[in-house]
Amino acid sequence: MVRQRVRIRFGKQGDLRLIGHRDLMRCMERLFRRAELPLALSEGFHPKPRMSFPSALAVGIESVDEVMELELAESRPTEQVLVELARQAPPGLTIRSVDLLPPGSKKARLRSESYRVPIPPLCRDGLAEKIDRLLAAPSCPIQRPGRKGAVDLRPLLEELTLDDGILSMRLRAGSRRSARPRDVLAALGLADLELQGTHLRRTAVEVQ
Repeated sequence: MVRQRVRIRFGKQGDLRLIGHRDLMRCMERLFRRAELPLALSEGFHPKPRMSFPSALAVGIESVDEVMELELAESRPTEQVLVELARQAPPGLTIRSVDLLPPGSKKARLRSESYRVPIPPLCRDGLAEKIDRLLAAPSCPIQRPGRKGAVDLRPLLEELTLDDGILSMRLRAGSRRSARPRDVLAALGLADLELQGTHLRRTAVEVQ
Protein backbone atom coordinates (compact mmCIF):
# COMPACT_ATOMS: atom_id res chain seq x y z
CA MET A 1 0.00 0.00 0.00
CA VAL A 2 1.41 3.37 -1.05
CA ARG A 3 0.38 6.10 1.37
CA GLN A 4 0.55 9.78 0.63
CA ARG A 5 0.53 12.80 2.95
CA VAL A 6 -0.78 16.13 1.74
CA ARG A 7 -0.93 19.59 3.29
CA ILE A 8 -4.19 21.42 2.72
CA ARG A 9 -4.61 25.16 3.11
CA PHE A 10 -8.15 26.44 3.36
CA GLY A 11 -10.31 29.35 4.48
CA LYS A 12 -13.02 29.20 7.16
CA GLN A 13 -15.36 32.15 6.90
CA GLY A 14 -18.98 33.21 7.22
CA ASP A 15 -21.11 31.16 9.60
CA LEU A 16 -18.36 28.54 9.81
CA ARG A 17 -16.43 30.87 12.13
CA LEU A 18 -19.02 29.99 14.78
CA ILE A 19 -18.19 26.27 14.90
CA GLY A 20 -15.56 24.82 17.22
CA HIS A 21 -12.51 22.79 16.30
CA ARG A 22 -14.15 19.41 16.86
CA ASP A 23 -17.07 20.40 14.63
CA LEU A 24 -14.56 21.52 12.02
CA MET A 25 -12.85 18.13 12.15
CA ARG A 26 -16.18 16.40 11.60
CA CYS A 27 -16.95 18.79 8.75
CA MET A 28 -13.62 18.00 7.09
CA GLU A 29 -14.15 14.26 7.54
CA ARG A 30 -17.53 14.46 5.80
CA LEU A 31 -15.95 16.56 3.06
CA PHE A 32 -13.23 13.95 2.44
CA ARG A 33 -15.80 11.18 2.21
CA ARG A 34 -18.01 13.15 -0.19
CA ALA A 35 -14.93 13.75 -2.33
CA GLU A 36 -14.34 9.95 -2.24
CA LEU A 37 -10.74 10.29 -1.12
CA PRO A 38 -8.99 7.03 -0.12
CA LEU A 39 -8.40 7.94 3.52
CA ALA A 40 -5.76 6.29 5.68
CA LEU A 41 -7.41 5.38 8.99
CA SER A 42 -6.15 5.07 12.54
CA GLU A 43 -6.16 1.72 14.27
CA GLY A 44 -8.51 0.62 17.06
CA PHE A 45 -12.23 0.07 17.53
CA HIS A 46 -13.21 3.47 16.12
CA PRO A 47 -10.92 4.22 13.13
CA LYS A 48 -10.63 7.87 12.21
CA PRO A 49 -8.99 9.60 9.24
CA ARG A 50 -5.32 10.30 9.90
CA MET A 51 -5.40 14.10 9.86
CA SER A 52 -3.79 16.78 11.99
CA PHE A 53 -4.05 20.53 12.54
CA PRO A 54 -0.98 22.46 13.78
CA SER A 55 -3.21 25.16 15.29
CA ALA A 56 -6.88 25.07 16.30
CA LEU A 57 -8.84 28.23 15.54
CA ALA A 58 -10.91 29.68 18.37
CA VAL A 59 -14.67 29.99 17.97
CA GLY A 60 -15.78 33.30 16.48
CA ILE A 61 -12.57 33.94 14.52
CA GLU A 62 -12.65 33.56 10.77
CA SER A 63 -9.62 32.66 8.69
CA VAL A 64 -8.37 32.90 5.14
CA ASP A 65 -5.36 30.66 5.76
CA GLU A 66 -5.84 27.48 7.80
CA VAL A 67 -3.51 24.48 7.60
CA MET A 68 -4.11 20.78 8.02
CA GLU A 69 -2.37 17.57 6.96
CA LEU A 70 -4.08 14.45 5.69
CA GLU A 71 -2.83 10.96 4.97
CA LEU A 72 -4.26 9.08 2.00
CA ALA A 73 -4.27 5.31 1.64
CA GLU A 74 -3.52 5.59 -2.08
CA SER A 75 -1.60 8.01 -4.22
CA ARG A 76 -3.67 10.73 -5.86
CA PRO A 77 -2.60 13.73 -7.98
CA THR A 78 -2.80 16.80 -5.77
CA GLU A 79 -4.57 18.69 -8.57
CA GLN A 80 -7.33 16.08 -8.54
CA VAL A 81 -7.63 16.24 -4.75
CA LEU A 82 -7.91 20.03 -4.90
CA VAL A 83 -10.64 19.93 -7.54
CA GLU A 84 -12.71 17.29 -5.72
CA LEU A 85 -12.45 19.05 -2.37
CA ALA A 86 -13.35 22.43 -3.86
CA ARG A 87 -16.34 20.87 -5.60
CA GLN A 88 -17.72 19.36 -2.40
CA ALA A 89 -16.82 22.10 0.09
CA PRO A 90 -19.74 23.67 2.02
CA PRO A 91 -20.36 27.44 2.00
CA GLY A 92 -17.71 29.29 3.97
CA LEU A 93 -15.03 26.65 3.41
CA THR A 94 -12.57 27.54 0.64
CA ILE A 95 -9.88 25.07 -0.40
CA ARG A 96 -6.86 27.16 -1.39
CA SER A 97 -4.15 24.59 -2.09
CA VAL A 98 -3.15 20.93 -1.76
CA ASP A 99 0.57 20.12 -1.63
CA LEU A 100 2.32 16.77 -1.53
CA LEU A 101 4.62 16.22 1.47
CA PRO A 102 7.89 14.29 1.13
CA PRO A 103 7.84 10.71 2.47
CA GLY A 104 8.91 10.55 6.10
CA SER A 105 8.42 14.26 6.73
CA LYS A 106 7.45 15.28 10.27
CA LYS A 107 4.09 16.74 11.15
CA ALA A 108 3.87 20.49 10.75
CA ARG A 109 4.56 22.58 13.85
CA LEU A 110 3.21 26.07 14.26
CA ARG A 111 5.82 28.81 13.81
CA SER A 112 3.65 31.93 13.89
CA GLU A 113 0.18 33.18 13.06
CA SER A 114 -1.07 36.54 11.83
CA TYR A 115 -4.36 38.31 12.49
CA ARG A 116 -6.16 41.46 11.42
CA VAL A 117 -9.11 43.23 13.00
CA PRO A 118 -10.81 46.53 12.03
CA ILE A 119 -10.89 49.08 14.84
CA PRO A 120 -14.00 51.29 15.06
CA PRO A 121 -13.21 55.03 14.99
CA LEU A 122 -14.34 55.55 18.60
CA CYS A 123 -11.79 52.97 19.77
CA ARG A 124 -8.79 54.44 17.95
CA ASP A 125 -8.09 57.38 20.26
CA GLY A 126 -4.80 56.76 22.03
CA LEU A 127 -4.44 53.31 20.49
CA ALA A 128 -1.21 54.13 18.65
CA GLU A 129 0.37 55.22 21.94
CA LYS A 130 -0.76 52.00 23.65
CA ILE A 131 0.81 49.97 20.84
CA ASP A 132 4.09 51.88 21.20
CA ARG A 133 4.14 51.29 24.96
CA LEU A 134 3.43 47.60 24.56
CA LEU A 135 6.17 47.14 21.97
CA ALA A 136 8.65 49.12 24.09
CA ALA A 137 7.86 47.18 27.27
CA PRO A 138 10.40 44.52 28.29
CA SER A 139 7.57 42.25 29.39
CA CYS A 140 3.79 42.07 29.50
CA PRO A 141 2.61 39.36 31.91
CA ILE A 142 -1.00 38.28 31.53
CA GLN A 143 -3.07 35.96 33.67
CA ARG A 144 -5.57 33.64 32.02
CA PRO A 145 -8.64 32.43 33.94
CA GLY A 146 -8.20 28.96 35.38
CA ARG A 147 -4.46 28.84 34.66
CA LYS A 148 -1.60 28.89 37.14
CA GLY A 149 1.21 31.27 36.44
CA ALA A 150 1.36 34.26 34.14
CA VAL A 151 2.20 34.26 30.45
CA ASP A 152 4.59 36.93 29.16
CA LEU A 153 2.91 38.27 26.06
CA ARG A 154 5.75 40.53 24.92
CA PRO A 155 8.30 37.98 23.59
CA LEU A 156 5.49 36.23 21.71
CA LEU A 157 4.45 39.41 19.92
CA GLU A 158 6.51 39.71 16.71
CA GLU A 159 4.59 42.51 15.00
CA LEU A 160 1.83 44.91 15.98
CA THR A 161 0.70 47.79 13.75
CA LEU A 162 -2.28 50.08 13.22
CA ASP A 163 -2.75 51.21 9.62
CA ASP A 164 -5.89 52.84 8.19
CA GLY A 165 -7.94 51.61 11.11
CA ILE A 166 -6.77 47.99 10.78
CA LEU A 167 -4.90 46.40 13.68
CA SER A 168 -2.46 43.74 12.44
CA MET A 169 -0.45 41.36 14.59
CA ARG A 170 1.90 38.43 14.17
CA LEU A 171 2.21 36.07 17.12
CA ARG A 172 5.03 33.63 17.68
CA ALA A 173 4.22 30.10 18.80
CA GLY A 174 6.59 28.98 21.53
CA SER A 175 7.40 25.43 22.53
CA ARG A 176 5.49 25.84 25.80
CA ARG A 177 3.63 29.13 25.63
CA SER A 178 1.71 30.81 22.85
CA ALA A 179 -0.10 34.10 22.54
CA ARG A 180 -3.68 34.56 21.47
CA PRO A 181 -5.06 37.50 19.50
CA ARG A 182 -7.59 38.18 22.24
CA ASP A 183 -4.69 38.47 24.72
CA VAL A 184 -3.32 41.31 22.60
CA LEU A 185 -6.70 43.03 22.41
CA ALA A 186 -7.04 42.83 26.19
CA ALA A 187 -3.54 44.27 26.68
CA LEU A 188 -4.57 47.22 24.51
CA GLY A 189 -7.81 47.80 26.41
CA LEU A 190 -9.93 46.33 23.61
CA ALA A 191 -11.20 43.19 25.34
CA ASP A 192 -14.82 44.01 24.48
CA LEU A 193 -14.13 44.82 20.83
CA GLU A 194 -15.86 41.70 19.48
CA LEU A 195 -18.98 42.50 21.50
CA GLN A 196 -19.32 45.57 19.29
CA GLY A 197 -19.69 43.36 16.20
CA THR A 198 -16.08 43.38 15.05
CA HIS A 199 -14.58 40.05 13.96
CA LEU A 200 -10.99 38.86 14.17
CA ARG A 201 -9.55 37.28 11.06
CA ARG A 202 -6.53 34.97 10.87
CA THR A 203 -4.65 35.90 7.73
CA ALA A 204 -1.62 33.60 7.80
CA VAL A 205 -0.40 30.44 9.49
CA GLU A 206 3.34 29.78 9.22
CA VAL A 207 4.51 26.25 9.96
CA GLN A 208 7.88 24.54 10.18
